[in-house]
Amino acid sequence: MKDKIFIYDTTLRDGSQTEGISLSLEDKIAIAQKLDSFGIDFIEGGWPYSNPKDTALFSYFKKNKLKKSRLVPFGSTAHPAFVPSKDKNLISLVKADTEFVTIFGKSWDLHVKEVLRISLDKNLELISKSIAFLKGKKKKVFYDAEHFFDGYNKNPSYALKTIKAAIEAGADLVILCDTNGGSLPWELAGVCRQVKEELNLKGYGIHCHNDLGLAAANSLAAVRQGCSQIQGTVNGYGERCGNADLATIVPVLQEKMGKRLNCARNLKKLTSLSHYVSEICNVAHRDNHPFSGRSAFAHKGGIHIDAVIKNPLAYEHIIPEKVGNKRRFVVSELAGKSTLVTKAKELEFDLDKKSKKAKDIYNLVQRLEKEGYQFEAAEGSFKLLLEKQLKKTRKFFTLLGFKVLVEKREDSQLVSEATIKLEVNKKLEHTASEGDGPVNALDKALRKALSGEYPCLAQMHLADFKVRVLDANKGTAAKVRVLIQSQDKEEKWTTIGVSENIIEASWQALVDSVEYKLLKSSI
Repeated sequence: MKDKIFIYDTTLRDGSQTEGISLSLEDKIAIAQKLDSFGIDFIEGGWPYSNPKDTALFSYFKKNKLKKSRLVPFGSTAHPAFVPSKDKNLISLVKADTEFVTIFGKSWDLHVKEVLRISLDKNLELISKSIAFLKGKKKKVFYDAEHFFDGYNKNPSYALKTIKAAIEAGADLVILCDTNGGSLPWELAGVCRQVKEELNLKGYGIHCHNDLGLAAANSLAAVRQGCSQIQGTVNGYGERCGNADLATIVPVLQEKMGKRLNCARNLKKLTSLSHYVSEICNVAHRDNHPFSGRSAFAHKGGIHIDAVIKNPLAYEHIIPEKVGNKRRFVVSELAGKSTLVTKAKELEFDLDKKSKKAKDIYNLVQRLEKEGYQFEAAEGSFKLLLEKQLKKTRKFFTLLGFKVLVEKREDSQLVSEATIKLEVNKKLEHTASEGDGPVNALDKALRKALSGEYPCLAQMHLADFKVRVLDANKGTAAKVRVLIQSQDKEEKWTTIGVSENIIEASWQALVDSVEYKLLKSSI
């Protein structure tokens, strides 16, 4: 029979402590609801005593109950100066009005002596009395044994005493924490095994940080030693180097280790969840993120692609659709005509590998990539290239000329203005717009000129703009590559431009971006 593992998410608490991430109350609510729909067992909502935002979160979910997940407040053992019944931190956990609460306490004698600056016995008393207080309030208590592995390695006898104190006080589950993230999987597994045997534990939890890049591996090693709850964050967000990545751990548990998970039925939503949390946190999602990354099932080398076409198992360890992702074939100078034909088919173009047209397009792609184009990162431009080469697209507009001015005014304000002349469906359009920069001004002027004939452009906007210098040794005369990511309500697409002039490169990418949208809307 498969073993059941419970997933405890701390994205809203540990994840929000990531440098550069700041979540509003609305952000936290949205992420919690997404985690709930995925089927996460426990969602750590935050520390209600530490800030009003987390207090408001628990108030919100008192009125708007989660459907599947259990919301859990987080706090610490009582302050040494207070008895638990007078400790505001513990009182706030009770007021959160949840079935479960989580508190952490010290397991490492170094922290007891040098951080709390109390006696070892006093620390044991804090752990015991804090848990007993919460149990007296009819709470189910998860006890996070902070710095447990460091404490066990330095003073195993005392570290075990802290766990015993928690268990004897009524803790429903003890979680062993690798708070510094410095443990190696085989060492951590050995400690887990010893603790389980010495204390006769039926189950325990694991909470790992990623300072060695081993948080996921350590969490899975603990599972092999009888761990029943894994704590982590979506995409591995967290303080310093982050926490154990649940977006990696969940599919490994289900697909590789044969464990039972309550969220298993929603595994197809994993990629969507991973990207959603990145979006809310305003962090670019890693293309090479295992399972959910854009490149997780992307194939670029010609030999790889040829093999995957014949049998996906040749270069894929799992069917991408199982985690809501999809296979991609990347067009580049490293790939052959087979890749080109396969990619064309993926984009719904019928291209015969043996045809002259296939050879001509293949040679064109190789020439353009030699000049600095990179179609693996700009599928929008590649689709337009196929459209034009296969003569399937009409000309939406013709550029007659544009001019971009940048003016430094007396008030130190820098103003950019673009003027553009286009022929649109045999009509002359001559417009001008100001912008935050020359590219923004050019984008506004182009849209203004086209909006009358193509109102669908109001549905799209530029989401990202990247510039890379291709040959830095040429200094200011260097060729640059511009990538523009655009999006509407349905999808995102990326287009490319290359030139020694950054305005020209930007114009190429802008035109492709607009033409892609117009092509979509005209089909």
